[in-house]
Amino acid sequence: MPIALNEDIAGRLDEVARILAEQGANRFRVQAYLHAAAALRELARPVSDIFATEGLEGLEKLPGVGESIGRAIRDVLQHGKLAMLERLRGEHDPIELLRSVPGIGTALAWKLYDDLGIETLEELEIAAHDGRLESLAGLGAKRLAGVRDSLAHRLGRARMSGPSAPKSEEPSVAELLDVDGEYLREVAKDTLKKIAPRRFNPKGEVWLPVLHTTRGHRHYTALFSNTARAHELQKSRDWVVLSHEGEGAGQQYTVITSEFGGLKGRRIVRGREVECGVYYRQADELPSNESRLIPSLPER
Repeated sequence: MPIALNEDIAGRLDEVARILAEQGANRFRVQAYLHAAAALRELARPVSDIFATEGLEGLEKLPGVGESIGRAIRDVLQHGKLAMLERLRGEHDPIELLRSVPGIGTALAWKLYDDLGIETLEELEIAAHDGRLESLAGLGAKRLAGVRDSLAHRLGRARMSGPSAPKSEEPSVAELLDVDGEYLREVAKDTLKKIAPRRFNPKGEVWLPVLHTTRGHRHYTALFSNTARAHELQKSRDWVVLSHEGEGAGQQYTVITSEFGGLKGRRIVRGREVECGVYYRQADELPSNESRLIPSLPER
């Protein structure tokens, strides 16, 4: 008899594979989720036992699972949700995610999202260690330590002792803007598969275009932001949310059109404005025949 927990998680992985296939994702990426689902169904014990005794490393060692899907299984075990599946359905709500951390209330969640561009627990953990969370919110030492410990537990790793969380293998601004440019060009040509997001879509309209693309070992998913703030500011067809699997996976990035300063009118990655400034300054110094390769906004 199949183990109920394993079957439940396998079913979610099957759904990810189905949606990816419908949206035209790379077939090897689709097959990876199908293979992992099959492996879970063949396990002789609940996958929760493996996680309890061997941690994330034990999940990643399962046949057909690996790093990215191992984290996905961990998230279901710890939080009952599969973030990848929520993004593919257009259900992702960064404010609710941030509010789920003890010590982070609604007002602070909005401030973290608006001022720092934080949308994931991994990004919040980095801010909790590099001083941004403390300086922005004025958190006391005890409350800040509680946030750090909660995040360390939820993300399945020991509390870090260094001044900041690692940012290894983070995609470059150039790569993120390149993916954003590809998404906007395909949206303008109306070539992408569209989904009917479940949030902020009472009529069930099929309107949200989804792009699956690859840069090296990273498999990106790009789609317009379907958050409350994006709709409130009428940016639901401007802000683009990028997530990826592969090297350095775990973070999510939002690309927007800057409305201020020297970068006004240009696409920038929220939270990495300084890098974007350097990127565009270097681009402006290129000969005209090379600068045409720099991402620009398509006519809309």
